[in-house]
Amino acid sequence: MEKVVDEFLGFLSIEKGYSKNTLHAYRRDLVRFVTFLSQQKIAAVTDIQRVHISEFMLSEKDRGLATSSISRSLATVKSFFKFLVAERYLETNIAAFVDSPKLWQNLPDCLSQDEVARLLSQPNTHKKKGVRDRALLELLYASGLRVSEAVNLRLEHINTEAGFIRCQGKGGRERIVPIGKMALRYLRMYLDGARPYFLKGHGGTIREMFISQLGRKISRQSIWKIIKKYAREAGIRKKIMPHTLRHSFATHLLERGADLRVVQEMLGHADISTTQIYTHVDRERLKSIHRRFHPRP
Repeated sequence: MEKVVDEFLGFLSIEKGYSKNTLHAYRRDLVRFVTFLSQQKIAAVTDIQRVHISEFMLSEKDRGLATSSISRSLATVKSFFKFLVAERYLETNIAAFVDSPKLWQNLPDCLSQDEVARLLSQPNTHKKKGVRDRALLELLYASGLRVSEAVNLRLEHINTEAGFIRCQGKGGRERIVPIGKMALRYLRMYLDGARPYFLKGHGGTIREMFISQLGRKISRQSIWKIIKKYAREAGIRKKIMPHTLRHSFATHLLERGADLRVVQEMLGHADISTTQIYTHVDRERLKSIHRRFHPRP
């Protein structure tokens, strides 16, 4: 069965153009599924029955996984079975009839505008590292980039004259995103001073926008640590995640009247239903204000 899984992952990589991170998530889900099947003494895909898929979902729940994670695992399994039918390993897609767990609406953590301002003001811009960190944080909030997109952003992807960046998101989808004057200000400071300083003695050929003090492409883990560090220094007690600034970007735009379709395009969401979660965030904020200030909440 491992051979068929590898064929499926190869299909997702070559035919679908999925990113390494997405492929890793698919592999992780399928490894758990195949391990579960082997425990049930099932070695061939032709022996899998619908009940086995349902039991796998229940075993995932018993492991304490969140409903969203279980639903994602099921989506992976369904994609796998769709591939098996297309490649004639199976005649019927039995996974298509397995119901997905009902998703709970998890609202993403979002910073207030005051909290964002405090976070962005933490880096010491009298130091080269502080200039880089300020430029990075300003760009994440100004553009709503995913951390992985910021990591892979290259010099040729940014137009400082027009105030736009070009980035490639999930599924290889490219989009153009505007950035504000404040982000441009710190990006220029970084490009003119800090970045060339980091490249000294390291060849100077790297094209990625954000680099480490050793002149190497910055990692996702490093950006995560940068965000956590400055959030802590800003006295922010909320749960901070790598995409907190992305969530805040979307929420604040909608709060100030931006069109949902425009926000969808800037975030790079293929489906507007993904963007609509931020309208739920806004409604929760309104309900919170109502409860706090209305005389008869």
